Amino acid sequence: MAVVSGGTTLIDNGALDSAVPSGKLTLLSTQTASSSASISFTSGIDSTYDSYVFKFINIHPATDNVNFTVNFSTDGGSNYNVTKTSTYFQAYHNETNGVSALNYVSDRDLAQSTSDQQIANGIGSDNDQQASGYLHLYNPSNTTFVKHFITRFNIANEAQYSVDNYVAGYGNTTSAVNAIQFKMSSGNIDDGIIKMYGVV
Repeated sequence: MAVVSGGTTLIDNGALDSAVPSGKLTLLSTQTASSSASISFTSGIDSTYDSYVFKFINIHPATDNVNFTVNFSTDGGSNYNVTKTSTYFQAYHNETNGVSALNYVSDRDLAQSTSDQQIANGIGSDNDQQASGYLHLYNPSNTTFVKHFITRFNIANEAQYSVDNYVAGYGNTTSAVNAIQFKMSSGNIDDGIIKMYGVV
């Protein structure tokens, strides 16, 4: 048996000791959009797992140049209005190789706001345009600390740009978060798959 950084132990074959969390993803739920006004997960977010990962596959809007958003609930989905503070930055590059940048986007962050958080912006509605990415929600059932989240998306947007979005923040509540909702800033989610995983 060997000891590595932080006191973690390895058994003789090099595997982690069984007491060490492995980060395994357990698929809990899958929802497929079909001209959906929103997609909500109102069950399965509880103290079973310390964190939850949502994977977004080919999220396609019905309306051109719209934003994909998230909000959280502490009452099982009756209201999606958790107060949030967040940060938002992006890198982008267009198909003609003429424009590229990395910048902070101050009008997409939140400061103690109950508004929906933008997590993917300017998604195009052409058949070949969509957004894919993930959101990681940490310890939503904890009743001592705020609820941290991190998202990352790549977007094929309405102006033929590849946009790499990073959003992070926290729901400023010590109540358990037990539901989450995703929707467009305008119009429906035309197509796309959202998978919810618990992280061991």
